[in-house]
Amino acid sequence: MNDVPVVTLDGPGGAGKGTISSMLAANHRWHLLDSGALYRLTALAAHNHGVDVADEAAVAHIAETLDVCFLTEADTSVKVMLEGQDVSHAIRQEAIGNAASVVASIPAVRDALLQRQRDFAIGPGLIADGRDMGTTVFPAAVLKIFLTASAEERARRRMNQLQLAGISANFGSLLRDIQVRDERDQNRSVSPLKPADDAIVLDTTELSIPDVVARIEALLDERLKA
Repeated sequence: MNDVPVVTLDGPGGAGKGTISSMLAANHRWHLLDSGALYRLTALAAHNHGVDVADEAAVAHIAETLDVCFLTEADTSVKVMLEGQDVSHAIRQEAIGNAASVVASIPAVRDALLQRQRDFAIGPGLIADGRDMGTTVFPAAVLKIFLTASAEERARRRMNQLQLAGISANFGSLLRDIQVRDERDQNRSVSPLKPADDAIVLDTTELSIPDVVARIEALLDERLKA
């Protein structure tokens, strides 16, 4: 793991991690890890098999035996497969996102998925997007970024995404969901959401995606040349 350059992007949902990570991976032709997808997939698999996310032992078993793969499409998008089915859109539903936050608070689930995440660190490099990539999964990463933004801005972004997809949404409900998820993620007993001690914190509330990408590219260039 230490021989492969890894850039970690942690932060709350809606801070821009997914879009920015994808752009960085494409720019460098590095591998991409969307760790949040693994927790969403665990939550979706639990739902599909009728397992209550409150049943920690059963959910941990699902995480251990998760049948998933990520297929890169010609347009650089990633198709997410669960048990042979394309669930790329299903795992992005708000209900699954909320369930994933609950699942991610289960220590046995995080243990089950830890090595699977580390296995993504293969040459030429890895961009890792998540909540504890820099603190727990890749503590020796060459560059650690913690992206954040106000809850209101993140709710606005999510609302725009849903509306573009033709899905009606209520701003107040989205904001409350984000605040509840933030509270849960920040206060869970294992791998709580927080910047690594050596992470660089970027508030994206007033920044465009190209601005954030450019800043991270400059930082990465400095680290790789060091």
